Amino acid sequence: MILRALGLMSGTSLDGLDICFVQFEKQDQWSFQILKAETIPYPKNWADKLRNSIYLSAEELLELNAEYGFYLGKSVRRFIDAYQLKNIDIISSHGHTVFHQPQKKITLQIGDGRAIKLETGLPVIYDFRTQDVLMGGNGAPLVPIGDELLFSHYDACLNLGGFSNISFKYNNRRIAFDVVPVNIVLNKLVQEFGKDYDENGDLARTGTINEKLLDRLGSLHFYRQGHPKSLGIEWCNDHIFNSFENIKAIDLLATFTEHIAQQISNVINDNALKNILFTGGGTYNTFLIEKIRTKTSAEIIIPEKQIIDYKEALIFALMGALKLTNDINVLSSATGSYRDHSSGIIA
Repeated sequence: MILRALGLMSGTSLDGLDICFVQFEKQDQWSFQILKAETIPYPKNWADKLRNSIYLSAEELLELNAEYGFYLGKSVRRFIDAYQLKNIDIISSHGHTVFHQPQKKITLQIGDGRAIKLETGLPVIYDFRTQDVLMGGNGAPLVPIGDELLFSHYDACLNLGGFSNISFKYNNRRIAFDVVPVNIVLNKLVQEFGKDYDENGDLARTGTINEKLLDRLGSLHFYRQGHPKSLGIEWCNDHIFNSFENIKAIDLLATFTEHIAQQISNVINDNALKNILFTGGGTYNTFLIEKIRTKTSAEIIIPEKQIIDYKEALIFALMGALKLTNDINVLSSATGSYRDHSSGIIA
């Protein structure tokens, strides 16, 4: 069986919209080939809209949900036309996360899949998280199904995006959880310097670690919780950003980079992981990668650029393909829901 899917991913770091066109083949196991992939940077007005969406009224949020759906649809149509893509079976859209509070059974990814379908004329699968949250899960991380089916030759897969998350086998079941905020904090701090991100970690490299803040961050309850567990912007607002008063931005960058490296290496070392595939935009932060390497003897594997940049969009394409074939696309061992299931709404 061969399926061709377009995966759409918009991360909390607001780098842009990732579009990944993938051909999947299932024989004894799933295999994939990325045919085309591109990141479409958000214009400033869209980055601002998405960043501020958490503050909107219900009516304004419904309006943005539709507007962003049409924006996604237009972006996909341009992508399809630019590369003259044919034989697309499904568009699989993550949407953009506004709220994520699974303890209240709330999660919201905007970007109405019906609007994408109206713009493209193609079937769309969207809203992958809500069903899991209603089933008692965290609604995250969802990517472990792809780690299991496409990347199981590594001990673990770790993503460095807005947040870092990891998945690995534990007692013959794939577990996964969020580890620590990454670019959602670093990118906010670096705005002080008129930049969108800290290229190579060069700014953080020049700062001084504030040991008192480092200790306070490391003592947060989240890091002592068992899995499954997940993070959201609300958690950062409550526990991270309010710790930053009266410390220079350059030292905050240095301190938080050290904090990220500590938390990631703790998870690697505590679970005796030997080789870990690193992906996501934070992989380009060479200063952060250097710090992690000094804190663990595990092999840190940096793959080809296409996998670094598009692994999440690739796996959401896979999740759409799995939903289309009515196969399991969410692992309860990763999210904490009461059973494995096939999630997503088909438009």
